[in-house]
Amino acid sequence: MKHLELLLPFAIPPLPLAQDLARELKVPALSLLISRAKTLHTRQFEEFSRLLPHEALLSGGVTDTAARQDFSASSPADTRDKMQALGLTPAEGHWFTLSPMHIHIARDHLVLTDQRRLGISEAEARALFASAHTICEELGKTLLYGDAHTWFLRADDWAGMQTATPDAACGHNIDIWMAKGGNELQWRKLQNEIQMQWFTDKVNNEREMQGLKPVNSVWLWGGSSQVSQQKNPYAANAQADAAIAAGSGRILLDALLEPALNEDWGAWLDAMHALEAAWYAPVATALQNGNLDRLTLSATDAATLADFTTTPWSLRKFWIKPSFTPLISLARP
Repeated sequence: MKHLELLLPFAIPPLPLAQDLARELKVPALSLLISRAKTLHTRQFEEFSRLLPHEALLSGGVTDTAARQDFSASSPADTRDKMQALGLTPAEGHWFTLSPMHIHIARDHLVLTDQRRLGISEAEARALFASAHTICEELGKTLLYGDAHTWFLRADDWAGMQTATPDAACGHNIDIWMAKGGNELQWRKLQNEIQMQWFTDKVNNEREMQGLKPVNSVWLWGGSSQVSQQKNPYAANAQADAAIAAGSGRILLDALLEPALNEDWGAWLDAMHALEAAWYAPVATALQNGNLDRLTLSATDAATLADFTTTPWSLRKFWIKPSFTPLISLARP
């Protein structure tokens, strides 16, 4: 069977804006696919889960019954996988991902900013890493450089810490998503030392002179002691024609993720229209022409994972008017 699976993080719009966004959308192929879907399977995650629904899928899949409990406690244990992907062969021990971030002050709490929008250069990252490395050494921790956005901290005694992915915490009060556990005070001490060092760092002085946000904190997440046995089943950067020709596969289409996390709904609309042209329309045509037997489209927001399954037979339900309503009906406040 030729079965294609597409994962669309944040294709479900937020409830307060859902109707307004729908009025601006021109996505006839997507509307056709979801309106005439044969089945709809929905799973809910905890409101304060430490990873997002699509991140749970990328970490190895979600069972039909256990998404709520299994994936709310901590971020995926995939740091060693990331190290391996970046060509690092770390010593034995428990390693965390340590990400340079910007935290801003809201009215009465601290909020994590999306790292993608910081634009940290390689030179800036190397300079900030050097000072953070010195602090980690002084506190008995090993810090390794992966790339400008991804560093790795060895902390064997922190193995029981519960952490959250940066995307799960993005835009929220960080107190809820901060790393927690028996050694959280040690972690807070390390984080605070780095923050104080970077407060007057030349890199941040220059960034602020250029109107850029300072890189003023670090985020701890993804601790692991071994390479994960659960591999990411979804490919990224695929092309629709190649995926259709292959006849099967799982594809991550994450163009909506960054705009949604940053509440940039104009960019979200643009990304949705680009996906319509690049993916929804070609896949709908492939189903109608018999070049695909089944399409599963998985749409998410911060707490919902919904699967739409479409077949050539279901597309023949001419009496069902194509509509974006099935996704609006999943919208949450």
